Amino acid sequence: MTDLLDLVRGATFDDFLFSPQHSVVERRDPALIDLTARFSRGVTLKRPIVSANMDTVTRSGMAIAVAEEGGIGIIDRGFRSGEIDPQVREVQIVKRKQHGVISDPYTIAPDATLAEAEQRMRATGVGTLVVVDPARHVEGLLTARDLRFAGQSGTVASRMTPRERLVVHTGELDPAKAEELMRTHKIKKLPLLHADGTLRGLVTAKDLIVQRQLPFATRDGQGRLRVGAAIGAKGDYLERAAELLRAEADVIVIDIAHGHSVVMARAIEACRKRFGDVPLVAGNVATAQGARFLLERGVDGIKVGIGPGGGCTTRLNTNYGVPQVQALVECRAAADGRVPLIADGGVRRHGAFVQALTFGGDTVMLGGMLAGTLETPGETVQKPVVLPESNKTVHVPFKVFRGMASLEAIVDRLDVEDAEAADVEALGAEGMEVSVPARGSVRPLLRDLIKHLCSAISYSGAKSLAEMQELFWKNPERYVIKLTASGRRESFDR
Repeated sequence: MTDLLDLVRGATFDDFLFSPQHSVVERRDPALIDLTARFSRGVTLKRPIVSANMDTVTRSGMAIAVAEEGGIGIIDRGFRSGEIDPQVREVQIVKRKQHGVISDPYTIAPDATLAEAEQRMRATGVGTLVVVDPARHVEGLLTARDLRFAGQSGTVASRMTPRERLVVHTGELDPAKAEELMRTHKIKKLPLLHADGTLRGLVTAKDLIVQRQLPFATRDGQGRLRVGAAIGAKGDYLERAAELLRAEADVIVIDIAHGHSVVMARAIEACRKRFGDVPLVAGNVATAQGARFLLERGVDGIKVGIGPGGGCTTRLNTNYGVPQVQALVECRAAADGRVPLIADGGVRRHGAFVQALTFGGDTVMLGGMLAGTLETPGETVQKPVVLPESNKTVHVPFKVFRGMASLEAIVDRLDVEDAEAADVEALGAEGMEVSVPARGSVRPLLRDLIKHLCSAISYSGAKSLAEMQELFWKNPERYVIKLTASGRRESFDR
């Protein structure tokens, strides 16, 4: 360990290659290679990918895509101070995207009008409402097909499928038995009841099909997609955490620029006092002392990285930070497997993603690599670009990508648009806002990343991600090649 710490001091991803080993993998198939990774003590992923809690990267669209591909998204806290509901809504959208059993299906009263039913479907984005009486006894089902050509007059009871014509199940039901029941009775919706006839839940054929189509998706015990949410360490952070947990966020991330601080210590203590043992990830830190500091305060995961991100200017503005490979090795040695590490920042190519997982990260948080994709929030704008070959001007689609410590992000988050210019400048920004070319869906990018990780596992002589990490840490010198300047050019200049 001492030799490795000496070797990586002052070094980052582009300073190293790994030496290929005898391969024992016959097929580099992501469906066959175990890529399981821990995000926190209570959350395990089938793919070691985390989308960054940045307001130009992760809202519900990105969180859904990443979770369906096997990782987890962290909804950012980049809303105006005091505005908690928008972040809560983003979490709720993710949690309602997929289900095994819908434990809280949308309902409507039998005497409600068809216009009210149509409005509720439109507002919630669902095509089925369970019709219940005031005591929540199931009266029937109303679907979008029932409303077709029905007009706005009339009541729900006049168009619903009544209880006596429904196939229902009383008590608990696992997905396999639910699928068998639905196949036998040729139905698409199966209401679940308590013994007294009140609504317990709803199973849909669509959800069962999606679960089969996305076997590596990150789901909770109810079959819903997992999602995390970020809070700060001052202001409304406790109220925000309470509402996010009420919306059933799977993990809370206390995210500040410098996690090795009295501010972070107070925030962790307050969260533990109020919320008990909820999954809690904290960061960022970049030293062994910082990792031990968070460990001693009982966090369930540690975010590692100060200054390596594409939208971050901390090192430029303050000259403080640790090169990311050194930070990961130090923090990994300090944590010693007690909690997972999230490698946050500095990953600009797929090989660096592999290095982040090898040098200490259990998972990797991606921001800039995902920027500009279809699932990122924000509008796409057309900007004129001059082609150097022909000197012609063409309009190219762009999206905004910015660090959460950029002046623009701080202004939005703190609601200080009307402040004096001097007050805004006094905020001390440590990030920047840039335009990045808009591109297609993030899903092919994530799948390519996973394919290249599987190839790396093959080159490492391992059969799984965990085994690759174990083999490396047993004998790092067998793998690590420190590059010269010409070695870097040969390896990475294309």
